[in-house]
Amino acid sequence: MFSADQNCWFVRKVICWRAAASIAWAVLLLPPTTAVFVILSKFSLLFPIQTLSECLSVMTSASGILSFVLLCSVTTMVGFLIFVYYTVIPTVACSKIALLGHLLHPRHVANSLLHCFMGIMVAWWAAVTIGGRYEMHTYPCGVEDAPPQMCLNEYHLILLLAGAFVGFSHNLFGVVHNMNYVFFPTVQQYKYLRFKESLPLVVKCSAAQALYSIRNYILVYFFLGYIPREWICKMFNLHLNSSTHRLDTISGLLDLTLLYHLWTSATFLLFTWYMALLLFRIFITEDYSFPIQSSFTEDVHQCLPRVLSDPKPGILKFLALQDLALFSQHSPWRRGEVFSLSQPGGHPHNWNAISKECQSLLADLTQRLIAYHDSVATNGRAKSLSSGSGELKSTSDSSSAISGAEDQKSPMARNVPIQSPDCVFGSTQPRHLTAPFTPPYQDSYFSSPNLRRLATSVYQGSPWHGTVQSPHIMRRAPKLWSTPTDSQSSGSPLLSAAPLLSPKQVADQPGLLAQFLHNRKEQVKSFLSKRVLIAYLFNKLPEASSEALFAGSQAHIWALEGLSYLVQASFSEDHFGVVQTALPSILSTMLLLQEAVDRHFKLPHASTKPMRTAGGMGEPAYKTLRFALRAALKTAIYRITTTFGDHLNAVHMSAEHRKRLQLFLHYKE
Repeated sequence: MFSADQNCWFVRKVICWRAAASIAWAVLLLPPTTAVFVILSKFSLLFPIQTLSECLSVMTSASGILSFVLLCSVTTMVGFLIFVYYTVIPTVACSKIALLGHLLHPRHVANSLLHCFMGIMVAWWAAVTIGGRYEMHTYPCGVEDAPPQMCLNEYHLILLLAGAFVGFSHNLFGVVHNMNYVFFPTVQQYKYLRFKESLPLVVKCSAAQALYSIRNYILVYFFLGYIPREWICKMFNLHLNSSTHRLDTISGLLDLTLLYHLWTSATFLLFTWYMALLLFRIFITEDYSFPIQSSFTEDVHQCLPRVLSDPKPGILKFLALQDLALFSQHSPWRRGEVFSLSQPGGHPHNWNAISKECQSLLADLTQRLIAYHDSVATNGRAKSLSSGSGELKSTSDSSSAISGAEDQKSPMARNVPIQSPDCVFGSTQPRHLTAPFTPPYQDSYFSSPNLRRLATSVYQGSPWHGTVQSPHIMRRAPKLWSTPTDSQSSGSPLLSAAPLLSPKQVADQPGLLAQFLHNRKEQVKSFLSKRVLIAYLFNKLPEASSEALFAGSQAHIWALEGLSYLVQASFSEDHFGVVQTALPSILSTMLLLQEAVDRHFKLPHASTKPMRTAGGMGEPAYKTLRFALRAALKTAIYRITTTFGDHLNAVHMSAEHRKRLQLFLHYKE
């Protein structure tokens, strides 16, 4: 994200300074954190005064100061990596194979290796700080009357390898749970209050994850610990002291002092890295006030109406929508600037730009929900013209309603950056017009009539060719890949494709070799889909597509709140009546979205209540965004209906929308 958007004025002037401030605070908090770690690692109940003096001498020594500088460098690097890879829209994997491919991405592999190296650096600092048997990696050994030999200190080695393992586990945990996802708080607070509230959570998560990581590390070292030990001894010509116990044995790993030092070192490592992540989230999500209008031409690109139309960076779009939601509720003076008219000319440019962008954002989500519902309703297969005529008609009605609402606002071709992750959309069509499991020849308002005619033809080698008495006779195996020649799932007798094919289309039919290759590919797919492991990897995760579809819905929530609060305030503050001209399109956009959201929650795989999740740094906040959007949408419509009341009966809209609006007016929705 940094490499793509570093030339943006907002990134250079605001985001970079906020990231630098978060890194600076993370470094400034290292001395008290380090002091706590030193006390915990050297504390003794029998000699407390001696322990405090040793801790003070360790922290003020020259080696302690140099190692602390190294620790500051590692923390700075961690903060920089957080700044480089953060995102406001999480990546949701819809299957196990997609998650595996995400983990094996070269960028994540390189990031894992870098975290392993930084974990080794922190573990080395911890070993030097703890001292004793952990301080040196070698020590002289040998028998009497023999030249001295250098033996490997396995206690130092096991601590360094633990740092590498914890660093790798931290990065793996971050990729799986979208730790780079920056979510915005529901309630706005000062930075100090947010930090004070989240500090116990950071301590708890660091200690718990360190415990699990050390448990896994001990198991790995028990079975594979001899590999790095033998390799290091061979590379550096070291020996193993036969008089000491090996640490890859049960007796060696049951050393409680060793386990305690491993756990405290891992907790310190995770705490410092989680602290940098927490501070970055606090600073980066702080609200920013954009000017509504400017008297200087060179500052027009920094005004809110212009910022809302910029597609990138995503953080700029989110902060602009957050500012819109906040000032539309709490700032009458800034609302007056939105309702003001331009001089000369007397045009409401500010209101037109803000309302059009918000409606365009909501209409885009409506289109994606309709496309997703149509694809799921057909179970990922092309529909026949006979069985899908009713759904096609309803879809066309919805499409015409959307296009009618968009006639009064900017076209959908405008740059709308809030898109769902890739797992929701196919690769054969534009992202904003596709949906999960959507075949290329889907019978919907997104496909052309020629494609719909081609969709009725069924290949003769398909198992669905001919008359099928019941759709339950053959159970469809897990769908691994979508191809343009996927068969239909209709249980009714299929129409012959010959009358529908023109001579040119007949000439374009595949030859014998193409049909043979297609049959072999289908056989391979059928064979693989029956294998348990392959089906496990390619099956869709529960509700993953729904979560991915609403992954960026925080922007839509703010758009709903901003529009509804502005419309509510216009009842008494809009002296020129600029809002009332756009009221029919705003209501139509919200009602269309409300209908699409209701249809989505009626799908079999969509849960109706948010699941309970344990709090943590990897809290999946995006998993509950669809429920928050549904609540915000109803609240926004009720906010408008309770303000205008029966005056909405004079607003021009379709009969279906008026009927649905009456439910809100009578509090029956």
